[in-house]
Amino acid sequence: MLNHYETVFITTPVLSENQMKEAVDKFKALITSNGGEIVHEENWGLKKLTYPIQKKSTGFYYLIEFNSEGSFIEKLETEFRRDERVIRFLTFKLDKYAVEYAEKKRRQKQQQVEKTEE
Repeated sequence: MLNHYETVFITTPVLSENQMKEAVDKFKALITSNGGEIVHEENWGLKKLTYPIQKKSTGFYYLIEFNSEGSFIEKLETEFRRDERVIRFLTFKLDKYAVEYAEKKRRQKQQQVEKTEE
């Protein structure tokens, strides 16, 4: 049975746009190659950190929402730890209410985008 997960990771701010995209693609490929399915992703961009991490005060934030086997999460987090571009990460399992809430927020955001395009 596939569980619904959400992972957010922060990469170092010294990366170029291409290097950031390369890091994201690496983790997306890891998810899909291990039987996972990416549901949603968001690039939150460069943000100020609450406190310095590795002497850095900003970082690129990226969110990936996906379905996967529970046993895969350990492998994903090991890859996050091994990648020197990632300075922090958090992966958590969403329950059915969190999944519904996330879908509702995405629909609202899409409706706002459609209204502004009109």
